[in-house]
Amino acid sequence: MTLRTDGRGASLPSLNSTFPHDEVSMALTRCGLLVDKAETLARLYARYRDWTVVEEKWIEERFDERSTRGSSKGIYRALSSRFKTAGTELPSIVKLPSILDQCETVRDKAQVLYFYLLEDDPLVKYTVHRYVDQFQESGVGGLDFEQETIERLLNEFNYDDGSKFDYAESTTRRWGEGLRSVMREIGVLDTQQALEGQIPNLGTTPLLVASGYSWETHGDDWLSQPTGWLYLFQSEQYWDSLAERVSDDPNWEASGIHGELRLQPVDDTYDWAEPWEGEV
Repeated sequence: MTLRTDGRGASLPSLNSTFPHDEVSMALTRCGLLVDKAETLARLYARYRDWTVVEEKWIEERFDERSTRGSSKGIYRALSSRFKTAGTELPSIVKLPSILDQCETVRDKAQVLYFYLLEDDPLVKYTVHRYVDQFQESGVGGLDFEQETIERLLNEFNYDDGSKFDYAESTTRRWGEGLRSVMREIGVLDTQQALEGQIPNLGTTPLLVASGYSWETHGDDWLSQPTGWLYLFQSEQYWDSLAERVSDDPNWEASGIHGELRLQPVDDTYDWAEPWEGEV
């Protein structure tokens, strides 16, 4: 069996002119992925299953180590929004701590949390779609994260009513710094100074989440458009080896139709992770 990788249908759709004003924000200026803090917040929710209680615990016990209640609330709002908006295409928050526990590196954890940011933040998702397009056209040469490039992509953004992106230069600069911090955490940028991206390595756990996300998004034909792999800038030349790694996992099964490989979860997509139980 072979994986069809002729590129048909593999490009991501344009997200320009699709988002209304009230869905778009510069929340990325507040914080990046904050892996440790996001993991703590996920554990708090898995423990109490009530966002009101979680917010009280977060603020009173200063889990984010912020000096003021106001800054603590700001980080809570940014991180909790990413978890509250997550749909069925991603692991439920009660399972997320168990999934993060299975990650072998901090980068693995960041790659998992990255998907929650993408689903919550339209401007990040739009920009990532643009970078994926450039990556598919030009390879790693398309992964140029200089501020000038980021601002060009943002200035080409239109709201659903046709109006243009319009934020202060200082805000846009901080947003660019936030995007680069995310790219460093997921392994696209390898140093603090790097501006040219690379293809990040994928550990087993983020690969299973990226594949599950793609399956939930596209169903049986997900291998012809593995959106989760594209979001993590995996070149088409590596798709066969990624598919082989997924097929080797006991929670996924392979089948063939007309010689083409099909991969699907054995049970529910994220059944390989148990709801987390423990103390924070």
